[in-house]
Amino acid sequence: MRLARRRLTAVLTSILGLVALTVGAAPAGAADFYDPPSPLPPGDDGAIIRHEPARFFLDPVRLVPAPARVQRIMYRSTDTHGEPVAVTGTVLTPHTPWSGPGERPVIGYAPGTQGLGDQCAPSKAMAMGTEYEGPFLAGLLTRGYGVVVTDYEGLGTPGVHTYVNRRAQAHALLDGVRAAQRLPEADLPDAGPVALAGYSQGGGASAAAAELQPAYAPELDLVGAYAGAPPADLAAVAAALDGQYAVGFLMFAVASMNYAYPELDIPAVLNDKGTRVREQVERECTADALLHHAFTRTADLTRDGRPITAYLDAEPFAPVVEEQRIGTTAPGVPVLVTHSATDDIVPYAQGRAMARAWCADGGTVRFRTLLTPTHVGGYVASMPLAFAWLEGRLHGRPAPDNCGAF
Repeated sequence: MRLARRRLTAVLTSILGLVALTVGAAPAGAADFYDPPSPLPPGDDGAIIRHEPARFFLDPVRLVPAPARVQRIMYRSTDTHGEPVAVTGTVLTPHTPWSGPGERPVIGYAPGTQGLGDQCAPSKAMAMGTEYEGPFLAGLLTRGYGVVVTDYEGLGTPGVHTYVNRRAQAHALLDGVRAAQRLPEADLPDAGPVALAGYSQGGGASAAAAELQPAYAPELDLVGAYAGAPPADLAAVAAALDGQYAVGFLMFAVASMNYAYPELDIPAVLNDKGTRVREQVERECTADALLHHAFTRTADLTRDGRPITAYLDAEPFAPVVEEQRIGTTAPGVPVLVTHSATDDIVPYAQGRAMARAWCADGGTVRFRTLLTPTHVGGYVASMPLAFAWLEGRLHGRPAPDNCGAF
């Protein structure tokens, strides 16, 4: 028992150490930038609403700038119901010249879980030197790739962030690429090769964007997508999270669904404590949720004492949960999927099921089972695999495929 407790403490410590620095004040003047005009100016998806020079530091003391020119952007996108919405993000033009074939590629990067509070927006964390995915982004830049990092809908901008919402996240990512290609100050090719990448929440967004790209953004020259530990089946993810240290992420999803699908009437399901928790997580970043809500049982948050997972396979929730499923349509480009076999946040089995479904639908999939324990460990172990796989696609080499072997 003591050994198990020490191991759990070590896991929590490593995770908090990875994400705690994402909580911080927004840069001066940032609030005005994130307030979109009303009504939105006319334009199509990916149209730039505003932009400004920005900074991206790799350390919280802000001594190490990222090796890139930086522009903060606000652009048009489309929410899960087809309505126009303003989304912010960051465009990075590397100092490193592109030495590969053809034009400089652009990577659409989908961040992992940041939280729901406006202060959690990746563009704000990047400016403060507290973005925990900074090392991976720096690795992309040193390889000569242009990069656009979406903040997603509702992070920094008005409304609740549409966390793990399949269409909203995919649209925000694809439209971020469109915006980067159209921004003259970025000096990136307007029709060059594109790849998508992300881990965890970002892995789901990258996977969903790869599925939706042929219909939503067919003009993009998409050559591949990397999706690490994707939450492809939200019911399975919810069951794994309930009552454990990262249950706050489940409450992020509850708050997100409440905002995007008010017809679900989620407030009628929650008791007073549940309502307080939902309202609280809407203002929190990742570290806050881990600290404040660890080991909460959602059965203690509902009026009838049933866990939230008990609602997900019944009306009106089941169709909405199914709407978020990733794996229903194989992407038209090669995909790398990585997942730790002992992932303690996003279950391995549902990530593998997504990859198998793509294979069955004729997709080109390279699935890597990682032996590195935990969700955070899987992130670290995935980095060199993702770099190598992206390099292969962007240099025109044949894509590996192990469908039928996992």
